[in-house]
Amino acid sequence: MENKIGLLENMSPMKLCVPGERLCSTEDCIPGTGTYLRHGYIFASLAGYVLKKNEGEELPVISVVRETEAQLLPDVGAIVTCKVTSINPRFAKVHILYVGSTPLKDRFRGTIRKEDVRATEKDKVETYKSFRPGDIVLAKVISFKPQVVSKGCRQQLTDTWLVESLTRAQISLGDVQSNYLLTTAENELGVVVAHSEAGVQMVPISWCEMQCPRTHAKEFRKVARVQPEYLQA
Repeated sequence: MENKIGLLENMSPMKLCVPGERLCSTEDCIPGTGTYLRHGYIFASLAGYVLKKNEGEELPVISVVRETEAQLLPDVGAIVTCKVTSINPRFAKVHILYVGSTPLKDRFRGTIRKEDVRATEKDKVETYKSFRPGDIVLAKVISFKPQVVSKGCRQQLTDTWLVESLTRAQISLGDVQSNYLLTTAENELGVVVAHSEAGVQMVPISWCEMQCPRTHAKEFRKVARVQPEYLQA
């Protein structure tokens, strides 16, 4: 419980502010970047997100960062683009690259379990016939379980209130390693880019197969029916 409280003290949910907006008293926080002092209060000097972080001082440091500088986090229900890094009979491991069409600054890890590959005949799913390392996949976030890494000890956090706080917070990847559970169990989700054993990008020929245009060899995949808004991503 002590580790959880310490983690929450290092972060707070982001809120938007405008230049000149009064954020708090100097009795509550220390002014950081994007702020200025006036008559004992801290004000925003630019439009952006308000962040509070405990940096070892008696009071937290309050800062304002522009939207482009704020870390976008994959949230539950978000459509993400990811790259498969490894597979085994039970799941595929991925790195999340995009949320929608927005690239992520930091690398987030995800897992697609065998039972989340497709909506029908889940008991017949074979991971190696759905994905291969290197595949680019469209998936949806179905849950988020951060893990606190401190002094060589890893603790998985499953409390609903804490997970919700973390998904809304500015997360320092030095403190938290995120693992997202993903699903491809919709027609629009699945493999969008895959290369054959010959190294050539394959073309989809059905919802479960792709073909190499050079060798004409066919390979199994859980193929996505890609929507136009994701073609450029």
